[in-house]
Amino acid sequence: MFIRKWCESMVIEEPAFNGSVFLCKIKMVMKMIISASRRTDIPAYYTRWFMDKVRKGKVVVYNPFNGLKREISLKSEDVDAVVFWSKNFGPLIPYLDELKDKYRLYFLFTITGLSGILEDHVIAADEAIRQFIEISRMFSPGHIQWRFDPIVITSATGPEFYLKNFTYLARRLQGYTRRCYISFATLYGKVKKNFNLLEKQKGISLIPWDDEEKKEFANRLGSIAREYGITVYSCCNDYLVGDYVRKGSCVDVNAINELYSCDIKAPLNPTRPGCGCYKSVDIGVYNTCPHGCRYCYANSDIIKAKENYRSHDPFSDFLIARE
Repeated sequence: MFIRKWCESMVIEEPAFNGSVFLCKIKMVMKMIISASRRTDIPAYYTRWFMDKVRKGKVVVYNPFNGLKREISLKSEDVDAVVFWSKNFGPLIPYLDELKDKYRLYFLFTITGLSGILEDHVIAADEAIRQFIEISRMFSPGHIQWRFDPIVITSATGPEFYLKNFTYLARRLQGYTRRCYISFATLYGKVKKNFNLLEKQKGISLIPWDDEEKKEFANRLGSIAREYGITVYSCCNDYLVGDYVRKGSCVDVNAINELYSCDIKAPLNPTRPGCGCYKSVDIGVYNTCPHGCRYCYANSDIIKAKENYRSHDPFSDFLIARE
């Protein structure tokens, strides 16, 4: 008796008959969630490159820590979902009809109101809101999540600044999303370096808050959001969880399964302490985003990031050329 066990990750390539034995050449295909991207803003700056990879059905990524090369299939049958992260979806919006015919799509849209203060080249909040509403209408309020992230308390962006901005944004986004993700900036060494430079350039200095102050403030935001039908979730900062803030998963398999009535299987795969994300493959590259956000952990050198953006080839399998 011959018993076959099938699963989504097995594809028969070349059936053959050899004497009394039936031979099958099996190709293992692991379906995955594509993250585009935590490491750079692909919709804002690399849409042309991304669409070229979609049409070719593959992309090459390099591990940022060991440099190992890996080819990732972008064929629709090999992709569980695509999760987009962006501060500007404008360049991608014209391609969403094409993309939604191939993939399950999920959107994380960062709108903070920090443009021109801590974000040097990010579009204005009102333009971002317009794009957000357009995507929400094209899909649904469940497909697109608002990120008010990160919160950075400085001499120019204190509590009243954030309360005013958050209330305005929550009111404008009412009915167009159900979730808002928040966190307080993690002050990595390169981030502290950026803020030291900012203080010299513009006189804007960081103001330290302890965890209890942050938790109290986060729950104030959560209370405001609830008035507009939006639930606040923490991104990594578990100490923020309280009466008005829930533990968050930005790459959320459960939400995607509910939206698309599917059954994606993926393990939890935290990218840093407190992260609640499920496993995905990020196709972005560090030091390639020209937004110029002072709190950004993905750029160690904004000049290098701009150079990489200017020199990138949209038809290359990899986002930027390897040195």
